[in-house]
Amino acid sequence: MGAHSEGNHGSAFLREVIADTPGGERIVHCLQCGSCGGSCPSGADMQYTPRTIFAMINANQRDAVLSANTMWYCVSCYLCMTRCPQNIPITDVMYALKRLAIAEGKARGTDAPALAKTFTDILEKYGRSFELGLASRYYLLNRPMAMMKMGPMGLSMFTRGRMALLPTKIKNLDQLQAIIKKARELGEAS
Repeated sequence: MGAHSEGNHGSAFLREVIADTPGGERIVHCLQCGSCGGSCPSGADMQYTPRTIFAMINANQRDAVLSANTMWYCVSCYLCMTRCPQNIPITDVMYALKRLAIAEGKARGTDAPALAKTFTDILEKYGRSFELGLASRYYLLNRPMAMMKMGPMGLSMFTRGRMALLPTKIKNLDQLQAIIKKARELGEAS
């Protein structure tokens, strides 16, 4: 990939990923050094390392990339980006791939779309995460039988002061809701 000039953005899939990622044009500068995968705390669980994903994107292997588990194992720690010698927005590329996988129904084998929907609904309502509400709503609506297994962990979190029983709202919640509304309008327009 390093051989591409900035004006030649390879495959159609590469051009799409670039367009959907802020700073995504930097992906063509990947040296295949492996710093990203070697830095990633989830790298061992990924089907493909980020550098392999970049090569697959460039080779127009859309289905294989969007069906991979790689982006779902990204924990958004940004360690890969801080260590990338080419300043490639690796974490942002992973977010773009998640969005594409969800849009195309390729997010199989992961609860990420349902969990993301639950999280964003709670964020919009309160302005911050509410773990008990997030877990309860998600499990009741998506995996009710698995909810029983979560009880001991929830109790442990509560007794250690890591989980509140009631949500709290941020100040000026209406401003956040206006921002979210505008973002949705812009998303629908594009």
